[in-house]
This record gives sequence, structure tokens and C-alpha cells, in this order.
Amino acid sequence: MRLRAALTLTIAALVVAGGATLALTSASHHGHRATTGEAATRSPAGSATTRPATSPATLVRGLTVAQLAGQRIVYAYRGLVPPQALLHRIRAGEAAGVILFGPNIGTRQQTLTAVAELQRAATESAVHAPLLIMTDQEGGLVRRLPGAPELSEKQIGVSPDATALAAEAGRGAGANLAGVGINVNLAPVLDVFRQAGDFIDSYQRSYSMNPNLVAKLGGAFITAQQSAGVAATAKHFPGLGAAGASQDTDEASVRLDIPLRELRSVDERPYTTAITDGVKLVMTSWATYPALDPRLPAGLSPTVIQGELRRRLGFRGVTITDSLAAGALAPFGGFGERGVLAARAGTDLILCSARRVAENSPGEGTDVLRAVTSALADGRLERTSAEAAAVRTLRLRRHL
Repeated sequence: MRLRAALTLTIAALVVAGGATLALTSASHHGHRATTGEAATRSPAGSATTRPATSPATLVRGLTVAQLAGQRIVYAYRGLVPPQALLHRIRAGEAAGVILFGPNIGTRQQTLTAVAELQRAATESAVHAPLLIMTDQEGGLVRRLPGAPELSEKQIGVSPDATALAAEAGRGAGANLAGVGINVNLAPVLDVFRQAGDFIDSYQRSYSMNPNLVAKLGGAFITAQQSAGVAATAKHFPGLGAAGASQDTDEASVRLDIPLRELRSVDERPYTTAITDGVKLVMTSWATYPALDPRLPAGLSPTVIQGELRRRLGFRGVTITDSLAAGALAPFGGFGERGVLAARAGTDLILCSARRVAENSPGEGTDVLRAVTSALADGRLERTSAEAAAVRTLRLRRHL
């Protein structure tokens, strides 16, 4: 998610909220459970309404084509206040979630107010499920909110108390995000770096060169954070740890010629633990892995998503792309075309998080919504697979 430019411009700002001084680090790169017979929908303000429970499968069968397409879209916006155009999409049932970046986050009260407004709009839609409100709160350089987790993954990985610190980071991230209504963290990074100073290691975003240690610490973070009610996202499948210092998918295409045996025993090793530990989401990489698919980046590849992640590793949760604005996707058309390819590959959620979002606009999410709607309408995308993706996402939304 636009990592290189943003991380080299890490900004420490002081924000005063309710008399407390908060340290805000801005960096980049990218609930309720239904009860038998009824489902309680609770607004962030605390009021609750009761509606008859409808299974996700039954609900999605009744959605319009545009609403079904919208169950895949995660929007972004500029500024501190959600734009009316985005609220309109949410009320229309054409949104699955919203990602918040540093510029969307001011004081704690402002963030609570913005999230509450987004969730109120969701209660007015035909879907009647909380939105997935997400951000990147990895720790170290990559934090959108001030506070926990403050240590980077590398700092945790080299500590003699690494497992305890990883769990503490997960608990801290969960409490911090839940406190402002954010219910999905796009963390932890499970990339296994190869050499000191390579792409992932240079930003201290990997626990270790040892895949077993990455698996152990990532699992501790996931379990602790999800116990706090915030869904975790393992990324970037099948792994970016072999990328060299100059190999940035935000900027250009990246090809990682890793032998299949190494890819599975090293890079995918932490995902087996994460899946066993019940991680809710997996984010795919925009690198290309010839050992799996020589033509398509992982996030556009049915072989990677449906074959490797789902069938071979047995992941049953929600899949999500990295930012659709990545330079690695330049050969694959505009945002709409990229979104359709991601959906065809089997991605459940499409992250429309371009940083140059127009004022009062939901950004490229609208372009992707239109393109996916059109592809569903004319048969380029199968409705049955779209419904299956929406069911997985709605189960997660109802769970949080």
C-alpha cells in the first residue's frame, strides 16, 4: 500500500484529544454475533435494534447485482469526515468496508465519530451488517493510530522474550483499534526475509529469517489480537520475504523466482500456523511467483488463491487484495479491469485504497464497483462464486 514513498516520509505529529497528547505515526503499505431467532444490530453509539435473523446465503441471493458487487469493495476517502458519496454507497448496500489511513485519523473522538457515521449508514442498508473498518497497525514504522503496538516485528523477533512480546503487541493492537471502532487490522506481516536490508527487513516488518519463528510469533499476535475482537490479516501471501531491497510492488512488477519446495517450506510455512490459529483474513501479494503462476501476480491468480491458499492450505476465511493502485498492476489495465481480474481469481475483498482520492469521493472504489457489476451482469463473473465470496465476508462482518 504505497509503502516506499510513505515510509521514507514517516511523520510524527502530536494530536491533542481530551487533554491527552497522542503521538501519531503515519506510514504506509500496503461486533456482534447473531443469536438464534434474531440478530441484534448495535450502532457505535450503543443503541440496538432487533431484526429477524437471515442467513448470509439467503441474504445474498436477494441482493441486486450492484449490491452483490459491492460486497467485495473496500473504499478509501480523503480527510477526516466520510464524504456523502461514500455514505450513499454504504446505504445502498454497495460496500463491504472502508480503510482508514493516517490522514483520516485526527483525535480519538474524531475517529470514533467518523466510524460511527460509517456504521450508521451500514445499518440503513439492505445488508444490515457492520462494515469492515480496517487499517494498518503493524507496529514500528507502520502505524496509523498512536500507541500500541509500538515495537516493530523485527524488534520483537530479536528479543529473548519474543513470544510474549508478540502476544502483547497483538493485545495492544486489538485494544487500541477496538477503542475507536476499527474491527480489522491488516497485520501481521508473515514475510520471511532472506538478507539483512532487503525490502521487508529494511522497514523492520519481518519477525525473522527463520520461518518457524515467524510462524510462532505471527500466531501469538493473531491469537491475542483476535481475542480482543479485532480480526487479523496475515500478509503478503505466499510471501514477499525474498524481494530484494529495490523490489517494491508499489512501484513496478516484481518477479520472485523461488523454487516451489522453498516457497512452500519457507514462505508459506507461517500461513499453516496462522490458518490453524484461525486467522480471519489473508492478504495476497502483487509479486509474480513463476513456480506457481508465471503470468499473473498472486492477487490476480486463481492458481495461487483457489489452488494454493484454499485447496492446498485449506484456508476458509476471507481473502483480500493489497492496494489496487500498485505499480505492479500497470500491465493489467485500469482500476476496473484490475478489480474484475481479482474477483475472477477468487479474491473476496478488493482494496481500493489509492492515496490520490478526490475530495468528497470514494476514490477508485466506484470504478471497481461499476466494472464488477457489469462483469456480473454480462456473465464474465459467475454469480455463484460472487455469492460464495459475499457469504464469507458477511459471516466475518456479523461475527465482529
